[in-house]
Amino acid sequence: MTEQQTEEEEIWNPKTKLGKMVAREQITGIVEALDHDREIMEPEIVDQLVDLDEEVVLIGGTPGKGGGKSRTVSKRTVRMHKSGARYNSKAMSILGDRNNVIGIGMGESDDTRAAIEDASRNAKLNLIKVQRGNGSWEDTESTDNSIPFKVTGKSGSVEVELKPAPKGTGLAAGEAITKMCELAGIEDIWASTRGTTRTRENVVKAAFKAMKKLNEYKRSRE
Repeated sequence: MTEQQTEEEEIWNPKTKLGKMVAREQITGIVEALDHDREIMEPEIVDQLVDLDEEVVLIGGTPGKGGGKSRTVSKRTVRMHKSGARYNSKAMSILGDRNNVIGIGMGESDDTRAAIEDASRNAKLNLIKVQRGNGSWEDTESTDNSIPFKVTGKSGSVEVELKPAPKGTGLAAGEAITKMCELAGIEDIWASTRGTTRTRENVVKAAFKAMKKLNEYKRSRE
């Protein structure tokens, strides 16, 4: 394959109205794109507008030495067919700009790396804005260090509650929720979980639903 052919394959040809607006630079920011009345249907839109950091959630596990489990980035399953065993890997990614945008995605493939890439692609199509606010009325400075009010989210048997926290509290949360808050630009928060919290996949999904409610409340007040 020649260098010219490689460059041609990398050229993005937008197929949606929103994508064409981004390509024409009529939309130049990710928040502006999220506020548009059309959903983001092409991951290239996100690539054009913002650089996102990624965290791969350790949703899998293998038996560890002396018992217990060693966490892995993918959950692997196997199915037996007449032709032999067929393996499938499932991965989960969290993307964020460390300001006020975050997304989560699941991916599947027969290869772990491909599953992670699929998860990342799906996360780009599942971005939301995270409304931040002052974590305490006692804070005299006008800051967006926390969230403006308490929210809850549920996925499966897991329920996550996120509460505003004063400046300097830090992220009083489990590992998965802490990573989500960091990628969303949240500095201080109190988080509690109930249910089968060992299922990290559901913890992340529940926390994401809680963050999403921040915007739903805002829209209802406007």
